[in-house]
Amino acid sequence: MEKPTVLGYMKDQPRALRETFRRRAEFVDPFRQLFEQLPIKKVLFFGSGTSYNASQIAAYEFKQLCGLEAQGHYPTVFAHYEKADWTGLLKKEEILFVGISQSGTSISTIEVMEKARSEGYPTVALTENLDSEITHHVDHVIHLLCGKEETPPETRGYTVTLLQLYLWALSAAEVRGKLTEKEVEQALAETEAFLNQFDQVIAESEAWYDRNATTIVNSDRIYVLGYGIDYGSALEGMLKIGEMLRLPTIGYEIEEYSHGPTMAISPKQTILMLGSDEAEWKRCLQFRDAFRRYTERVHLITVKEAPADHRDLVFSVKANKYLAPIMLTVPFQFVAAKGAKDTNIDTNENPFKEELAHLPEA
Repeated sequence: MEKPTVLGYMKDQPRALRETFRRRAEFVDPFRQLFEQLPIKKVLFFGSGTSYNASQIAAYEFKQLCGLEAQGHYPTVFAHYEKADWTGLLKKEEILFVGISQSGTSISTIEVMEKARSEGYPTVALTENLDSEITHHVDHVIHLLCGKEETPPETRGYTVTLLQLYLWALSAAEVRGKLTEKEVEQALAETEAFLNQFDQVIAESEAWYDRNATTIVNSDRIYVLGYGIDYGSALEGMLKIGEMLRLPTIGYEIEEYSHGPTMAISPKQTILMLGSDEAEWKRCLQFRDAFRRYTERVHLITVKEAPADHRDLVFSVKANKYLAPIMLTVPFQFVAAKGAKDTNIDTNENPFKEELAHLPEA
């Protein structure tokens, strides 16, 4: 049997996303029931690594689409330094804890979910492994339909997670009366049309990497900049490039990057910018032009129409700002995985052998 590879999982994403959408009742219906049964006013999302980055995007969607207070947290930081409700005005049944763990073995996520459950908060785990440890520490388990990834870096799991979280948000928004049934049906039709074009997203992302590979993989440092909903996407880009290509990689909110870090710009640094359909779009273009005065290695990745050259990736596939993060992560996956391959790094092998973050799988 051929050994699984990160690139293989990446190129399987169009199929996996379409299959997940087809089976959406399996994960949307049980989540919807929670919103029908409980007076939920606040949702707290937890995860580490890729799952934390997805939680940032989920929190944005639940605030914007559902009109709910929603937050994404690092589990350990929350457990030691935060409270579910500092005001003391919410009842426990009004605060939903959601733990995201593809493997179901993340120690910190398991611990915060176990603590929340013991304190009487409703808890949900979104996990690919229905027999994993996290399933024993929550009230409800919902299946993450990405399939098991046998390589250490997660790629297919991230995009499938984003899709499932977005479909959750649409459902919760309908229950809360923020979206009508017709509006949800329209959003689902847009989602299906978007997923049917995802092979093109893969092709355009790989072509963009190929024409810029030489300078990217020979960078001294890589910065990934995002804003609005795609701040979480910038964090995911930083994570993927750091763990696979293994160059110093730093993620920033785009405006904040100009407050000090710009003092370190040099010609051998690469800046990857996400252009989102948000309030900072014009600033994004202004920043791109300014940064290119100091390094030519500035790349804009966007679904919006923009003046562009070979360094940029302006997707021909268009999507609303809630769907766009699913596609905007793909170019980073190619920088990470194909860049690693081009520089003789084996992404199937984790050189760090200490089991600090995860429990052993059963």
